[in-house]
Amino acid sequence: MEDWRNGGFGLYLHWPFCASKCPYCDFNSHVTAWIDQDRWKRAYLSEIARIGAETSGRVLNTVFFGGGTPSLMDPDVVAAVIEAIRATWPTANDLEVTLEANPGSVEAGRFRAYAAAGVNRLSMGVQALDDGDLKRLGRLHTAAEARAAFAIARAAFPRVSFDMIYARQDQTVEAWVGELRAALAMAVDHLSLYQLTIEDGTAFGARHAAGGLRGLPDDDVAADMYLITHDILSEAGMPAYEVSNHAGEGAESRHNLIYWRYGDYAGIGPGAHGRLTLDGQRWATDTPKTPAAWLSQVETAGHGERPREGLSAGDQAAEYLLMALRLSEGLDMDRLARLAGTPLRPATVERLQDLGMLRCDGVRITATTSGRAVLNAVIRELMP
Repeated sequence: MEDWRNGGFGLYLHWPFCASKCPYCDFNSHVTAWIDQDRWKRAYLSEIARIGAETSGRVLNTVFFGGGTPSLMDPDVVAAVIEAIRATWPTANDLEVTLEANPGSVEAGRFRAYAAAGVNRLSMGVQALDDGDLKRLGRLHTAAEARAAFAIARAAFPRVSFDMIYARQDQTVEAWVGELRAALAMAVDHLSLYQLTIEDGTAFGARHAAGGLRGLPDDDVAADMYLITHDILSEAGMPAYEVSNHAGEGAESRHNLIYWRYGDYAGIGPGAHGRLTLDGQRWATDTPKTPAAWLSQVETAGHGERPREGLSAGDQAAEYLLMALRLSEGLDMDRLARLAGTPLRPATVERLQDLGMLRCDGVRITATTSGRAVLNAVIRELMP
């Protein structure tokens, strides 16, 4: 069995446009006054046909419209893309089709049309339930709009998730606990919860470097927020199935599980990455980040990719370790050994167990809650 089948096969489509650029965001997103949506639709359909020819016969498990703000896409474009996907690949009976959305009134007005087009899971960028913090984060919606949009989404889609950011300026542990409980009261079944990180190349990064981004919680407070998040959501029946993602039973993001279980996924759109196994070789795929450059390349060269990079067995082992240890289910030791050509060092595993960072039953290795809090360090120790 080819290794990728342990994780499945998904498709990621990147929509690079936003109504505004959030000051903390380092994603490949762009603000523009006008978008030729028909032109973008033709480019997506062309890429679907090209990659479909390379992966003919594979069962497609998931589709993810990410961004940017995909809820700015015309519903007709989304419908045409989903129709082409279903005509190109055999799809799983429970095909998961996720679309990322902002909770503004314009986007919320399109939710029912997206559902009619075939989207069955919505992921909303709520980010905060406090109006003051939403303004600081550069968000265009209010907390009331977020709640209203969530209610509309709940009525339109069988599955709805939303994102929130913690360790914000002047945020206390008590305030974060209040927001968590407010989120749970909305009957959400999936939450993605991220610590605010200050990235180079963002407006927050520049402000922080100039000493202007004040009131950020220190590392100890941020760690307390992380740990109490796990406690509260576990008690509510939404344990962390991944470092930053919590879900009720059966509500996990199946698309993101393909990444973390190190399956194959095709990436379409500017800045989209992929992993594809073709004729026994696993390839890393990448695309130009600039929307105009990607679109022009698809139209003139017949493809939107940069040159592919073949991944060695060692590369694959490192990537699998990096991704799988983020999951509560952990990694399969035999699978890692097959990829790496050698098992993990027993002395290292034992030492990390003694430190309370890992659990190992001889078959799988999982990070403990303490280990997840310093996961990058744990992974560095284990890296083959």
